Amino acid sequence: MFYYDNKLQYTVRVDTPDPRFARLLQQAIGGVEGEIRVCLQYLFQAFGARGPAKYRNMLMSTGTEEIGHIEMLATAVALNLEGAPGSLKESVAKANPVVEALMGGMDPRQYLSAGMAALASDANGVPFNGSHVYASGNLAADMYSNVTAEATGRALACRLFELTDDPGMKDMLRFLIARDTMHQQQWLAVIEELGGHQGTLPIPNSFPQSEEIQDVSYDYFFHGIEGVEVPEGRFTHGPSLDGKGEFRVRASKPMGQEPVLAPPIPQAYAETQQMMGTDGLPSSTVTSSTD
Repeated sequence: MFYYDNKLQYTVRVDTPDPRFARLLQQAIGGVEGEIRVCLQYLFQAFGARGPAKYRNMLMSTGTEEIGHIEMLATAVALNLEGAPGSLKESVAKANPVVEALMGGMDPRQYLSAGMAALASDANGVPFNGSHVYASGNLAADMYSNVTAEATGRALACRLFELTDDPGMKDMLRFLIARDTMHQQQWLAVIEELGGHQGTLPIPNSFPQSEEIQDVSYDYFFHGIEGVEVPEGRFTHGPSLDGKGEFRVRASKPMGQEPVLAPPIPQAYAETQQMMGTDGLPSSTVTSSTD
């Protein structure tokens, strides 16, 4: 069950409406880095959560918070479109050359489809795609996915902050950036609570590593040609992050066979030249065209 309040989570104020910035804000709503993505991601992780109830409750609460962020951004889009003429040839201030180069105007569908309001789409007008939502049923895997989602979302909000001079919009973005800071910490804190890298890796930690081909479990395969320098880093030497092995560099080389496939089946209608056996003779499975 969900409840709502008529008031926004944080003040949304637009001093100078800017239809171009309204379009940019769409990325924070329906883009791959946007609030619809994290909202649905956290909620679907919660809906399928098994194990300690505190993690389900935490995800439900944060997913609900993200609904409020969508509301804030949708309000910001509508306020930025207020006063903008219906004609798509309107003249707007072009103080920021980056915005002008990227934009050139509002998204036509904000007027044509939504009546001067926000859409469930990104800055290019592409509708939100649910395939961006990651809810694996593995708590540690989901937490790492959530850290990535918040990191890319915070990067987007910081870029939007640079693309507006409107004091109200900057204030709203400062709030959203701060919440992204907390949520990054929140998901990392869960990973720490689960035991950190050594407690969670490799994910899933419930699969017995004895079933792996452990000879390659901690090898960095280097695919560079002769003369290309092998990169040196934390990932090439020293103990693995899970504490169960040692990183090492291994020059990549084939460990399998050359694949040999059977000729095409007649019903696949490949070319006649493809219907030859490995000995160069027609395959016995080929039906003569004179039959």
